[in-house]
Amino acid sequence: MALLEVICLHENDAKRAAQGGADRIELVGTMDDGGLAPSPELLARVLTAVDIPVRPMLRLDGGFRADPGRRDEILRLASIYRDLGADGPVLGFLDEATGVDVDTVIELTDDFPRWTFHRAIDSSLEPDKAWVQLLGLPGLDQVLTAGSPRGVEHGIDDLIERANADPRVAALIMAGGGLRAEHVPWLYQAGVRAFHIGSPARPQGSWKAWVDADLVRSWRELLDRLTR
Repeated sequence: MALLEVICLHENDAKRAAQGGADRIELVGTMDDGGLAPSPELLARVLTAVDIPVRPMLRLDGGFRADPGRRDEILRLASIYRDLGADGPVLGFLDEATGVDVDTVIELTDDFPRWTFHRAIDSSLEPDKAWVQLLGLPGLDQVLTAGSPRGVEHGIDDLIERANADPRVAALIMAGGGLRAEHVPWLYQAGVRAFHIGSPARPQGSWKAWVDADLVRSWRELLDRLTR
């Protein structure tokens, strides 16, 4: 069965995503800088509102470099997320060479059985090396990627090539970032089984609008047809 994850900003989004058939929610406090961490209070409300897994964004600033000055703050937030019952965090940090910042990522995910590495991978200057690093990280079960920092439209060929070349990579890829319905069959054929949407779940693609259950359901039905 293909997995459908929907970006949500609050509990009203989350309820509608669940009604439409989403399998999981990525929760962000704001879409500024590509998505930043939600407050613990917001996460608690969303976890109460829905029965599907919720993964909060664990990112305090824009960019993909970990700020040493905020290490204690982000570690404390990760601990709170875990205690509240988050399914796992969504995070991704790169080092000075734009490889995966393995030490930071392991430190932040050590207490979670599963977690998502987000689109930081698309900003690596050596993505082949970064993917090798990711394959060795414990608990990682999804890599949110568009194959390009400019979105799936520009990165779909890379995603298909990587998925076809290595079933371990195909199993990790969660395609998202400008994902459109017409991309899905090609990715599915290559072995990708996880898909992530944000603005396509909202009327006119507007982040000012709440998630629409019918729009989510249209994606659920597309994935279910491919599965059948």
